[in-house]
Amino acid sequence: MLAEVSKVLKNTYEGQACSIARSLELIGERWTLLIVRDVFRGQRRFDAIQESLGIARNVLANRLDRLVEEEILEKRPYREHPPRYEYFLTEKGIDLWPVLVSLIKWGDKHEPFGFDGLPPVIIRHKDCEGEIDDHFTCGECGARVWARDCYVERRVPLRAAA
Repeated sequence: MLAEVSKVLKNTYEGQACSIARSLELIGERWTLLIVRDVFRGQRRFDAIQESLGIARNVLANRLDRLVEEEILEKRPYREHPPRYEYFLTEKGIDLWPVLVSLIKWGDKHEPFGFDGLPPVIIRHKDCEGEIDDHFTCGECGARVWARDCYVERRVPLRAAA
């Protein structure tokens, strides 16, 4: 039975001439985009990301190493003894912003939360505070925006109170 499952649930998309499959090889693992999301939100240090996600430390270390290896994140030291690092998005990482926004908007539309019927976060344009739509356009001033033009307004806590 296990052999049958492993044939179905391959870890790679080898041999497929497909951009989506190639992208999933890199960012399709369940924690990867959440790590990138947290770095976009300003979580730069291992402990902060680990606390935010509740991810096992070894899993987080592996994912961060892979994201650095693939040049989605850059690792910069902030302490020498013991060695500690902060993680920053590279241009390749910042290019994932529309993917994250699209997932937010899709989730708000098709998998809504019960938080007073409104989305848990709103993406706002820094210049005018307008809400960004699913076409990356500001609803207030009409400007087309990019990651550096926006911020996230959190309406509810990321994690529910215990």
